[in-house]
Amino acid sequence: MNIVKSKGNGTEKSLSIEEQKAKINEVREILGPMVNMLPNFCSNASVSRYLRARNWNVEKASKMLKESLKWRLEYKPETIRWEDVAHEAETGKIYRADYLDKNGRAVLVMRPGFQNTSSSKGQIRYLVYCMENAIFNLAANQEQMVWLIDFQGWTMASVSVKVTRETAHILQDYYPERLALGILYNPPRIFESFWKVVKPFLEHKTYKKVKFVYSDNTESQKIMTDLFEMDKLESAFGGHNPAGFDLNKYAEKMKEDDQKMSAFMESASSVFFQEQSHVSVLQPEFSVTEHQLESSSDSSPSSDAESPRRVDTKISSANEVKEQLNCKDTTIAESGVSHPLIHMNDFA
Repeated sequence: MNIVKSKGNGTEKSLSIEEQKAKINEVREILGPMVNMLPNFCSNASVSRYLRARNWNVEKASKMLKESLKWRLEYKPETIRWEDVAHEAETGKIYRADYLDKNGRAVLVMRPGFQNTSSSKGQIRYLVYCMENAIFNLAANQEQMVWLIDFQGWTMASVSVKVTRETAHILQDYYPERLALGILYNPPRIFESFWKVVKPFLEHKTYKKVKFVYSDNTESQKIMTDLFEMDKLESAFGGHNPAGFDLNKYAEKMKEDDQKMSAFMESASSVFFQEQSHVSVLQPEFSVTEHQLESSSDSSPSSDAESPRRVDTKISSANEVKEQLNCKDTTIAESGVSHPLIHMNDFA
C-alpha cells in the first residue's frame, strides 16, 4: 500500500492512495458543477495540491480552491502578456532563470533591491505573470519551483509592507504547494527587522521552506552546491556562470512563451466547445456564474440542487460561455505541466 505522510499542527497523518483519491472526490463533490466546467483546474494534481496545503482537510481545501477559481475568473492571469508588464521587468527584478536545479525544477530569480516602479498593482501583476510563466514551463514530472532571492542593493526603502502582504496572500492562497524552496541570499542585517514583520504573513509550511544563505558562510553555501550545478548557477549566487539578466534576450523568450500559451488556449477552447456541442445533446445546457461559484462550496455536496442537470441557467452563446468560464482556458498554469496537451488526459 502506498502511503503519503502529511504533517500539520505538530502531528503527522498517513494517507493511502485510496484515501487520497477519496478526499479528492469529496472536494469535487463540494465544488459541484464547477468540476465539469473547469476540469483542468480541478484535476487530481490540482485538487491534491490544495488538500496538501490544508493538511488534507476537505472543507478547508474546498474553500481555498473555490477562492482560487473566483480569483482566476476575475483576474484572468493567463491573459497577461509581456507587453503588459515589460516596463516592470526592465531592471530584472524578477525573471525565470535559463537553468534548473539538480531536481529539474524551474528557478525564479527575485531581486527586490532592483525595484523600479511605484505601482503596487503593476508589481503584483508582473509577479503573477512570472509565476504563470514558470509553471507553464515546469517539466511534466514537476509541480514546484525554487526561488532565488538576491539582496544586492536592498534597503528598507526597497519594499512595501502592503505589497509584501499581498504577495504572500497570492502565492500561498492561489499557488499552493508551488514553492519547493526559497533561498534568501546575503540578506543584510537590517533585513532581520523586516523579517519579523513578514513572518506573520507566512504559513508555517511556507516559512519552513525558506533558507538563509551567506556567501561568507561555508555551511550555508553547501545548500547551493547541493541544489545547483555550480557551472550553471549565476555568479551572483556563488556559481561559475558569468551571464546575468539580459532584457532583450529575456523579452524574446517571454514573447515566444506567450505565443505558445496563446496557441494552447485557442486549442483548449476549440476542444471545449466541441465537447459542449456533444454534451448538450445528452443533457440540459448550463453555465456557472460567479454567484454559483461563490455559493457552491457552502451548500451540501449531496444536494440535488448542485447537480449539473438541475442548473437551469441557459447558455445564450458561445461567447458568453467563454467569458463566464474563462478559467477553462486559463488553467494550464495550475496543471503543472511543460506541454499542456500531454496532460489533458490527467485533468479528469
